[in-house]
Amino acid sequence: MKLIIAIIQPSKLEAVKAALTEVEVFRLTVMDVQGFGRQKGHTELYRGHEFSVNLLRKVQLQIAVNEEFVEPTIQAIIKGGRSGQQGEIGDGKIFVLPMDDCIRIRTGERGSEAI
Repeated sequence: MKLIIAIIQPSKLEAVKAALTEVEVFRLTVMDVQGFGRQKGHTELYRGHEFSVNLLRKVQLQIAVNEEFVEPTIQAIIKGGRSGQQGEIGDGKIFVLPMDDCIRIRTGERGSEAI
């Protein structure tokens, strides 16, 4: 079992969800987050004053999958989250973490059956 954490552009959320549906991944958690990487923020004008915004709005997805779904899930996130053919700085990151256990609260099922 793996926990896949993806940080993507908010505008790409619907495309990523559609790509995940194509590979039969239907369960995910979505969170609004802020951060920056190579983009390093940007400058905005507010009421005539210029100020620097260094934390950019992103969306974080958390998806728990069994081993056979890891690569299809990663490819679906890349397909839906990439800007254009080559992608652009700020498209996001995917982290794949080992997951020791998963427990369904309702039934007490554990492991891959709980996912």
